[in-house]
Amino acid sequence: MLILLPSFTFYYAIIAALLPTTIASYSLVGEKIEKSLEPLLATPMTDEEILLGKGVAAFLPPMGATFLGAFIFLVSTDLLTHSAFGYYYFPNLDAGFILLLLAPLSAMLSIEVNVMISSRVSDVRVSQQLGSLTVFPMAGAYLASELGIITLDATNLFIISGILAITDALLLFVARATFQRDQILTRWK
Repeated sequence: MLILLPSFTFYYAIIAALLPTTIASYSLVGEKIEKSLEPLLATPMTDEEILLGKGVAAFLPPMGATFLGAFIFLVSTDLLTHSAFGYYYFPNLDAGFILLLLAPLSAMLSIEVNVMISSRVSDVRVSQQLGSLTVFPMAGAYLASELGIITLDATNLFIISGILAITDALLLFVARATFQRDQILTRWK
């Protein structure tokens, strides 16, 4: 159980990357199809404000669901394993890293990639399918831990979080550069 519990907790980083894909990928291409994007782009809001609004809208509901699911998992696990361990397994440092650092960073990565894809494609399904590929880095880290290549201890979780933070920061600039209001308005007819 002590080997499986950190792995199960890591699923919440994967879930946090997967859940925002639908909302974020729909953010531009879905609104374009529904004819609600043009009025938004015609407002005096800056591109950064539009992207921030879309990002927050795609971040909060999935993270709320992730935290709710994690809370149920952590409490249930403690109730079921307390008699076997003699102590409560959660909360611990690894779960804290995963839920408070890694999960939000993986959700931000997913949102940024999905908004960029959504601004370039013209079909919601294509956007969602391409955007769901953002789960692969987190799934790869999980697979590497299961194969014994890495361990999901606090040090490695901190390193993975650092890599995600740097990637998120870089993608923020790329997302801003790829979001071109004039092209979106004129190209998608």
